[in-house]
Amino acid sequence: MLGLSKRSDLKELLDQNNIPAEDVILNMKELNTINTYLGGHSITLQGFKEILGSRKSISVLEIGSGGGDNLRALYTYCLHQGITGTWYGIDMNFDIVEFAKQQQPFVTFTCANYRDVVLSEKPDIIFSSLFCHHFRNEELVEQLLWMKQHAKLGFFINDLHRHSLAFYSIKILTRLFSKSYLVKHDAPLSVARGFKKQEWQHIFAQTSMKTLTIKWKWAFRHLIVFKHEHDR
Repeated sequence: MLGLSKRSDLKELLDQNNIPAEDVILNMKELNTINTYLGGHSITLQGFKEILGSRKSISVLEIGSGGGDNLRALYTYCLHQGITGTWYGIDMNFDIVEFAKQQQPFVTFTCANYRDVVLSEKPDIIFSSLFCHHFRNEELVEQLLWMKQHAKLGFFINDLHRHSLAFYSIKILTRLFSKSYLVKHDAPLSVARGFKKQEWQHIFAQTSMKTLTIKWKWAFRHLIVFKHEHDR
């Protein structure tokens, strides 16, 4: 049984390079369902709106973009609000990127490590969802600083709160309803790799970013938002 007092350092199956494409795609589809019904997309939209303000034109980059479903949620919102957007996604997994291109044709996807991508122009907003828990704490300091450096307006993060109720709930739900061995294995492990608020605050302290905010969201998520001083 995984202990939850500290972040797990076990690797998720999806972080391996030898997973068949059809298994990866089923994983992406089920993650979209989980995000839809457990409020993940809603939290992503909240973070987006905090930085968007009253703007009617925006460029957005998601790192660790997966199947692009988060970008789809933001695109749909902007479409209904008369907001024009330019959308970008970066993910390291070739099969995931190819799947995302088919699902989200309005997004420009790049298959790469986000740190290796040279951006021709800074996007207004950078964000990630369920991406940070794949990294060690020291790697996240670098990641936050990268997002700050490359976003014109700011960035936000939507990720998991490590909690025993979240861990056992998702373990039971995926065992009952999931058809993906990746989801059954990785979903509870993702929670075990998630964060307590104090851990995020310790990471923040190493970035010297004073304007980072963190809010707890249902169901067991943290929403982190940074806005550049000139935009406050």
